[in-house]
Amino acid sequence: MGRRKSLAELGLTAQGGRKAEITGLAVDSREVREGFLFAALPGTRVHGGEFIQYALRMGAGAILTDADGARIAEAELAESEAALIVTEDPRQALSYCAALWFGAQPETVVAVTGTNGKTSVASFTRQIWTALGFEAVSIGTTGVEGAYEVPLKHTTPEPITLHRVLAESEAAGVTHAAMEASSHGLAQRRLDGVRIAAAGFTNLTQDHLDYHADLDEYFSAKAGLFTRVLSEDGVAVINVDDERGRDMAAIARSRGQEVLSVGRRDGADLHIIARSFAPTGQVLRFQWHGRVGQAELGLIGGFQSENVLLAAGLAIGAGADPDQVFDTLPRMQTVRGRMQLAARRVNGASVFVDYAHTPGAVETAIKALRPHVMGRLLVIVGAGGDRDRTKRPLMGQAAAEHADLVIVTDDNPRSEDPASIRSAVMLGCPEALEVGDRAEAILRGVDALGPGDALLITGKGHETGQIVGDNIFPFDDSEQASVAVAALDGGLA
Repeated sequence: MGRRKSLAELGLTAQGGRKAEITGLAVDSREVREGFLFAALPGTRVHGGEFIQYALRMGAGAILTDADGARIAEAELAESEAALIVTEDPRQALSYCAALWFGAQPETVVAVTGTNGKTSVASFTRQIWTALGFEAVSIGTTGVEGAYEVPLKHTTPEPITLHRVLAESEAAGVTHAAMEASSHGLAQRRLDGVRIAAAGFTNLTQDHLDYHADLDEYFSAKAGLFTRVLSEDGVAVINVDDERGRDMAAIARSRGQEVLSVGRRDGADLHIIARSFAPTGQVLRFQWHGRVGQAELGLIGGFQSENVLLAAGLAIGAGADPDQVFDTLPRMQTVRGRMQLAARRVNGASVFVDYAHTPGAVETAIKALRPHVMGRLLVIVGAGGDRDRTKRPLMGQAAAEHADLVIVTDDNPRSEDPASIRSAVMLGCPEALEVGDRAEAILRGVDALGPGDALLITGKGHETGQIVGDNIFPFDDSEQASVAVAALDGGLA
């Protein structure tokens, strides 16, 4: 017999004091089984209340929803014996409920938010803990990685999946977890039931304005990590180089949270003094509360040293010894698809792949790669369909302003006309070369590389598929770069 919990044990109270023994949780009515609690949540296109009737037919023992959801299924609920829980914020209620249902998570959990760098920071934090001898995982865009591994569909999974993964990690012996906190996940209260020791903030640039009304709403969603999820006695690790980072630090201090500041500014607790760059890495000199340290990093791009220090701050904020943390930094390895060296030509030219898919990220990636490159810097850029349209010309502009040659190609066009997306990007870089087929664009970019040059392929990073319409076709930027180099250099990649 499977586990059962009463509504009271899940922190829920049904209308009329009705009791129910819950046998499972679901947000998809197709996954409901006898005795399950079905969460009918408000959505961007349709309210989950529309599916209450199906959940009841599947034997749901309880329904969690808001007033609108209860109104939609009023007739079906009136004829049902299922317990009804109506709350103003059913998403948050589900998060707390899921935490109580699964009842376990790794002993130490941290979370990081921001537009760019979340995946790298979470991965570096995991790598630091692993080097210190802890069983650790990172959870985010690239799935659950480390001492326990499982794929995920979303950067920040919905609460049932998230708490199941946390509980499974804990059962597998994981003691430390570093999570990405997306703006969608924070706005939808997915992390509200997670106990975190420290929270990080990287930066804020334009992204996801197809979901958030404006940049202020986008910032407010991310601020939820500090105003709602991180407790008053938690540690806020914040990049104060970013203007909105300084705003975030003020928010954290107003809640009484300890702020550990990171960045290039002299006043930061953990700050960069100097960097020197080589073709395959960099040397980082930093200061921690007046003490100077130095580390050789096999990472490309100055922003990666900033990500490494933010990760170090999270590990320290969560209780690790600072000196031991700094000793691990030379062992950091880049995240797949994040300023990843994908291939090298026989003439010494290099090809890099990066996930940059916003104007700010494209600019940052190009500027960060420049010190490592003696020759020309070529960039391939595109934009996804069914997403924020306002950023498309800005992405082209960012590429044109900072690269020597720009090729505009398709990213994930989804349901939109690829040519129209490329045209929008080209508005920002009218002198760019337009090559619709992404494989051909990569081949032509690699072919144009002379000695000392570098090609940066932006947009898809770690992704292994290209979304066209409703189809996902196999496509890996790193793999395509290797194929192009092999083809042009006679099988040498």
